[in-house]
Amino acid sequence: MLTFWLFIAQLLTVALMLAICYRPLGDHLAHTFTSRKDLRVERGVYRLIGVDSSSEQSWQVYLRSVLAFSVVGVLIVYLVQRLQAWLPYSLGLPAVPQGLAFNTAISFVTNTNWQSYTPEATVGYTVQMAALTVQNFVSAAVGLAVAIALVRGFTVHRSGTIGNFWVDLIRGTLRILLPISVIFTLVLVAGGVIENFNAIDAVHTLAGGTQNIPGGPTASQEAIKLLGNNGGGFFNANSAHPFENPTAWTNVIEVFIMLLVPFSLPRAFGRMVGDDRQGYAIAAAMGVIFVASVSLFTWIESASGGAATAAAGGAMEGKEQRFGIIGTTLFGTTSTLTSTGAVDAAHDSLTPLGGMMTMINMMTGEVAPGGIGAGLYGILVMAIVAVFLAGLMVGRTPEYLGKKIGSRQMKLASLYFLTTPTIVLAGTALSFAIPGVAQSVEKTTIFNPGQHGFSEILYAFTSAANNNGSAFGGISANTPWMNAALSAAMFLARFIPIVFVLALAGSLAAQEKIPVTVGTMPTHRPQFVGLLVGTILIITALTYFPVLALGPLAEGLH
Repeated sequence: MLTFWLFIAQLLTVALMLAICYRPLGDHLAHTFTSRKDLRVERGVYRLIGVDSSSEQSWQVYLRSVLAFSVVGVLIVYLVQRLQAWLPYSLGLPAVPQGLAFNTAISFVTNTNWQSYTPEATVGYTVQMAALTVQNFVSAAVGLAVAIALVRGFTVHRSGTIGNFWVDLIRGTLRILLPISVIFTLVLVAGGVIENFNAIDAVHTLAGGTQNIPGGPTASQEAIKLLGNNGGGFFNANSAHPFENPTAWTNVIEVFIMLLVPFSLPRAFGRMVGDDRQGYAIAAAMGVIFVASVSLFTWIESASGGAATAAAGGAMEGKEQRFGIIGTTLFGTTSTLTSTGAVDAAHDSLTPLGGMMTMINMMTGEVAPGGIGAGLYGILVMAIVAVFLAGLMVGRTPEYLGKKIGSRQMKLASLYFLTTPTIVLAGTALSFAIPGVAQSVEKTTIFNPGQHGFSEILYAFTSAANNNGSAFGGISANTPWMNAALSAAMFLARFIPIVFVLALAGSLAAQEKIPVTVGTMPTHRPQFVGLLVGTILIITALTYFPVLALGPLAEGLH
């Protein structure tokens, strides 16, 4: 009973904080991307990069800008890692190996933050700040920009443009991410998260040995890692490390930071399309899935599995005592339903069905509320699918927010939600099907053979393709095959869906607005929220149930 009330208290605390911020932050987001006025610092940046902030781009030019910016980002992050030995504050660490540096560059540019390395033993402070932290800001801003471009597709009529990527990128970084990160950096420092430039200190233990204690500018990295739904830890233990997440209350704050922008974006969406009720409907669908997921996850991890488990108060292996099961499941649900991927426990030590819940969260497409920007454009694509299905059932031409949903829109939406599962399933299958690769994976990657080993590989590709970054830690991912395969999964699953989203935005922007009639299906009522939630869950189940039956489901029911 105490566990139940503790769960309710933490969930309500987070919900209350989000509710307080929903309107002001959502309105600020909407104003940021609709205002015609540029800040002085923004005008300076535009002059520096040669951008006319008053000009707008077609979806094709917007896409080329996204891809060009991201490819350049990969090259810069790769080079900074390779030059680490000559950089200040490198802590005496050598250059990051080629394969690992390439994997890490793609990981951070795609907002995945998959880490096949031990951060405190691999990268120094300059690489952390000048390469990885910068990408934590701008990769999040890219996702935010793409979401806003899709929203503009609903708001403009007979237009060949959907905004200006460079303006959206810079405004998202300077007006949203940077100021909020500064605030939360101070909050985390007050909570005990470290922020310094100390080198590694060797201290003597009570047992007579020595232990190396790392330092570093952690709080500033932690704030944007969570706010931008990036997830890469300053330390190998990520948010389970006391220097990143010292107490139970900082754990709740970190959950709040991860959810802040994704749950405020529906308000911005409603404001931009001129109907706040549409934003409430999207937020409600996100909330229903989130509450259902965290409740089921908590129940699974709390259920007694024998005398020893009951005596421990639940399955506590791999969990931090200061967080307990409630703090672990709340953080884990938030991290995997957004694209953050940060962890405050060892996900590999979760119960089999608990581990499956984290995978299912990612397999939904991370739309509840999803990553910054990516969650909103993902659930809007699913809303289009739901509207189309409803139109088929009642025999009416489907339309959403005054835009007709025809064959072109449905083809783009279908390609969007089929891309990620294809990459997940193909990557997992090839890891076991290619003869040379299969032997390598079994000998050098998987340390837990059988169903759990299969689950570890499935989790890795699910995480990479959904740009999440969390992992089952019982595998060694720093191998030639895993570095290359996961890099391909991260890159393709980030940018191929963006192609379809921007093409969809362009097709919607080119349409004339359809007036509301008695035959128009309301998309702000509970019935539509239920239809949207059902569409997401059914598509997820039909796509992934067979592969889950081979891994975590089989292990959990064994």
